[in-house]
Amino acid sequence: MTASKEQLLKRLSDGVLEMEEEEVIEACEEYVEAKYKAFDGIMEGLVDGMNRASQLYEEEEYFVTDVLLCSDAMYEGLSILRPHLPIEEEGNSKPKGVIGVVEGDTHDIGKNLVKIMMETAGFEMIDLGRDVSLKSFVDKAKEVNASFVCMSTLMTTTMSGMGKVIELLKEAGIRDQVKVLIGGGPISQKFADTIGADGYSSNAVEAVKLAKKMLNIA
Repeated sequence: MTASKEQLLKRLSDGVLEMEEEEVIEACEEYVEAKYKAFDGIMEGLVDGMNRASQLYEEEEYFVTDVLLCSDAMYEGLSILRPHLPIEEEGNSKPKGVIGVVEGDTHDIGKNLVKIMMETAGFEMIDLGRDVSLKSFVDKAKEVNASFVCMSTLMTTTMSGMGKVIELLKEAGIRDQVKVLIGGGPISQKFADTIGADGYSSNAVEAVKLAKKMLNIA
């Protein structure tokens, strides 16, 4: 007997929360077979589970590694459900963000977490990776017409690069169109104010809230 849509949505959400990739894959395949709406499966199943995981992270019950494992399960599900989205829902234009770790730093767990949370919240993220040259942030933002740039670092020695990226955005004539969001261990609101960034976030959950606020997204 086919499981109800509600039962499958719960399995998807719980599977992501509990980091059970196989369970998510199985539930997604059943969901598709039952011809339920893929969009609902993504939003009310996979994304719901990811939101629950981020809540536990915020409450310090989950660690970064837990959230990354939850995201692995979510992405497995997305790969199954996405092809079944109607064209117009898949094609909705999402705000684009460029994200990366500034030149000289290779610590990227925090950056990966922010990227996952941003994608979960509906942003399209272009990930430049780690140890990213300062000019690359600007070139990519210009190329994809990004609404915002996210930069992180865990090293005090590379913090100054963030200010240089803002200067390069001004030189390129696109500073007014691109919001700049920064974060990482040594970063503070005071530093963000000093270099003229639009926002600072201490964690991935706050980064999403801040991006939405900066771009006036409900």
